[in-house]
Amino acid sequence: MTSIDNTALGRLDKEGRLLNAVLKGDTTKPGRFGFRGDIALKFQAQVADEKRPPDYSIEQVLTVAQEGEATIPVLAGYLHSFAYLADLAKVLDGALTPKGSYFIFCNNIDLLAKYRTRIGDITFRVLPCDESTVWKEMMDLAGVDKNDIKKLDTAGKLDYLLDVAKDLDGSYAEISYEEGLAKMEPVKNRNENRPV
Repeated sequence: MTSIDNTALGRLDKEGRLLNAVLKGDTTKPGRFGFRGDIALKFQAQVADEKRPPDYSIEQVLTVAQEGEATIPVLAGYLHSFAYLADLAKVLDGALTPKGSYFIFCNNIDLLAKYRTRIGDITFRVLPCDESTVWKEMMDLAGVDKNDIKKLDTAGKLDYLLDVAKDLDGSYAEISYEEGLAKMEPVKNRNENRPV
């Protein structure tokens, strides 16, 4: 059994940031810990001992961490606003590596846009996501056919997809975080146009 404490996800777990896990445990590769869920970026003020949901998180996270390694090699997730990228970089500071592959899907960027944005020495690939899921978008991006992985369990599927994803080229146009903020569109209401 791989202990989360010996991986780059251990600190986030201790801080109570790993939420809504679909998978939080060993994968099919020895010494590899997988996580599918949300990572809280900003907590609400707590009153007494009441547990409140975070103000915002990076959602639908797909990531793995190797036991004994200090950094996360590959991560994909959804941000409701491009502006939260700075918080993501701060919360994950020290857990990311310049050599890593990080895919961030945003609600409020142009649907045809694909950027690379660097914060410090970490490069994020920023892509649009509208009415889809990170899982589906990553499958498309990585060119993985769902028939290739349908016999695998949740952990096996995560291993397969992220092993392909970490070698994706993704050499999109580079823009600064400030340029991204200037270009971003209003955040779309996720519940708009949904039947009640």
